[in-house]
Amino acid sequence: MLWLNDYAPLLLRICLVVLFPFSALDKIVNWGAAVKQAGSIPFKPAMLVASIFVEVAAPLCIVTGWHDRLAAFVLAGFCVVTALLFHQFWRFADFWRFREGEGLEHFWEFLKNLGLVGGLGLVMLAPRTLPLRDVVFDPLASTHVSGPQAGQVR
Repeated sequence: MLWLNDYAPLLLRICLVVLFPFSALDKIVNWGAAVKQAGSIPFKPAMLVASIFVEVAAPLCIVTGWHDRLAAFVLAGFCVVTALLFHQFWRFADFWRFREGEGLEHFWEFLKNLGLVGGLGLVMLAPRTLPLRDVVFDPLASTHVSGPQAGQVR
């Protein structure tokens, strides 16, 4: 289990960011569809190239630990902008009728983006992880989430 202590943070970081390089690849392979999806955003080609760069560079930085906090901040901002620009669930009438449809799909995508922001925020604010043995041997331990003792085990 010692090796798992050593590699758990790396594996978790990979899991957190694995979708972004594939999203960048999708934009490259399906450029026309990406331009169409960008809608009325100004400077579409430049913005798409910038998003491809962010979706490749930031995950690499997060996984390797090189400027990982800055990369997590940039990627979190990217997720917020993506949620607000491309997953406007509130604009779909079917969402407000609580029925399956495009509005509900965008709602879940919006929440997934916010979930990613939370995970990336933890990379920024809590870059060190507990040893796995602490979690295994004391699974009911709690952590202070705010105040001067934030991050400390209670």
